[in-house]
Amino acid sequence: MEESLLADVVAAALKAGADAAEAVGAERRALGINVRLGELEEVEREESRDLGVRVFVGQRQATVSGSDISAEARAKLIERAVAMARLAPEDPYGGLAPKDRLAQGPFADLDLYDPTEPTPESLEEVARIAEDAARAMPRITNSEGGSASNSSTHWRLVTSGGFSGVYRASGFSVGASVVAGDGEAMESGYDGRSTRYRADLPDAHAIGQEAGRRAAARLGARKIDSTTAAVIFENRSAMSLISPLIGAIAGPSIARGTSFLKDKLHQQIFAKGVNITDNPHKLRGLGSSPFDDEGVANRAWSLIEDGVLTTWIMNTSSAKQLGLETTGHASRGLAGAPGVSTTNLTLEPGTRTQAELMADAGQGLLITSMFGPSLNGNTGDWSVGCAGFWFENGEMAYPVAEITVAGNLIDIYGRLVPGSDLEFRGSANSPSLLVDGLAIAGR
Repeated sequence: MEESLLADVVAAALKAGADAAEAVGAERRALGINVRLGELEEVEREESRDLGVRVFVGQRQATVSGSDISAEARAKLIERAVAMARLAPEDPYGGLAPKDRLAQGPFADLDLYDPTEPTPESLEEVARIAEDAARAMPRITNSEGGSASNSSTHWRLVTSGGFSGVYRASGFSVGASVVAGDGEAMESGYDGRSTRYRADLPDAHAIGQEAGRRAAARLGARKIDSTTAAVIFENRSAMSLISPLIGAIAGPSIARGTSFLKDKLHQQIFAKGVNITDNPHKLRGLGSSPFDDEGVANRAWSLIEDGVLTTWIMNTSSAKQLGLETTGHASRGLAGAPGVSTTNLTLEPGTRTQAELMADAGQGLLITSMFGPSLNGNTGDWSVGCAGFWFENGEMAYPVAEITVAGNLIDIYGRLVPGSDLEFRGSANSPSLLVDGLAIAGR
């Protein structure tokens, strides 16, 4: 969306009575293809052009958004936003980002945009290759489908505080999901990847084979007795164990006093040697951006350094509440005030392979999927349903299902041991993680 259009929106908002304003323009194009059992099942195409406006009248604020960007529609949008702001409650911490924290162009080229536009036919062929490879694997009896997609986004922010910034990003994906077994003894398996550049996608055939292998490996899953044992969280699902940490160190949670880590800043949370970083400037990163969603200059952070919690993650509002400065972690869509999120979150790898972690533990549970997590945000008490494999003498023994693991996250984090098998599959990535002595609820 043109800079001049957004600048006009901001100027019009000020003229209509706003004391400060910002406008966000987002354009998106996407094409997705799904096949099932060798037949084309779905073609989904999206083309959108949307506008979001946030205005301040004193310490009162309102946000509105719309997909009609004609001059008449923009005028109505601005009128509605200012009227809503005048009726909103005062927010003593509201406001645009401080001018001295705004990012200054020219912005770093993070290599986020691949102009390649695959045809629907080529995407369909990729989806077929992935599904065919999955269906050809031993013991596969049905398919939930193969998929391939590409997308491009164009994001621009203009504020009355003097910021104007834009960046483009692309995305490409391939995946397959199949079913092994028959009747009641059925298990599903999935594999898929997403990248910024099409050339960085793994081979679709290999994706399909892995989906089929994972489904067949789950056949014969059994329940186990409740016990306490070592638990290894596979690298694909390990971030589910770390995501509560991000919520607990988010500025809004700290400001509300609803975090189990609210008194832990600059304290040892993890064992020495454990490091968690967040880098918004990772080249081709799925969470990368040259500035945050308030226009603030962002940078890489070591959130956990040698096991020590070093910072909260904050936007402008939560930083004001805490008497601190924003860390450049503001995140927003077109509607609503900015929240807080990480960008490219990485738990740095250790030195032992997953097999070596299993050998170290001797006996325990390897978790490959998790669902239905429960967290007490004030205490850190956590539980999650899961499935995976029981291992004995450091070797896989049999698949298990219908189990729950539970514990207190402060205790779990303190005993966590990272493996070496880090893979970059999304915007938050971790190697396999070993935690000794976790409570496992079974039959």
